[in-house]
Amino acid sequence: CESFRANVGALTLGEDGRLLAFEGAGGLTTEWQMPQGGLLPGEDPQQAIFREVLEETSLEAEKLDCVDRTEEWVGYELPVSYRSEKTQRGQVQKWFLFRFKGVDGDIRPDNVEFKNWQWMLPADLLAAAVQFRRPVYRYLFKRFDLM
Repeated sequence: CESFRANVGALTLGEDGRLLAFEGAGGLTTEWQMPQGGLLPGEDPQQAIFREVLEETSLEAEKLDCVDRTEEWVGYELPVSYRSEKTQRGQVQKWFLFRFKGVDGDIRPDNVEFKNWQWMLPADLLAAAVQFRRPVYRYLFKRFDLM
């Protein structure tokens, strides 16, 4: 029985309203996304988001100002080719909206999950995201009034 993995995600806004986006380090195509990752046993979403962002982007909590979050779990199903024991059938996520308080030099992709980063307009990130994430991103951009 495949299940949906409890997960968190981060939308990080720069001063000009652009979002912090990352290019995946794996895969055969260029896929851009926002940081996200699974909850560890006993971890709450707030703890998980700061751990995930630090692991994937080197951004420490003091560089981020949390301005909003989803109360609801937002989910998506992964295509079969993306599924694994780790990712399972898909994700159900709590999303956090941050304002970036650091400088660009603070952002350092881990070269495991992400290899590059850039600031993107929400519409550009939506176009560059893999197909199965687009409905979630559309929902989040509307929910946080970014588009």
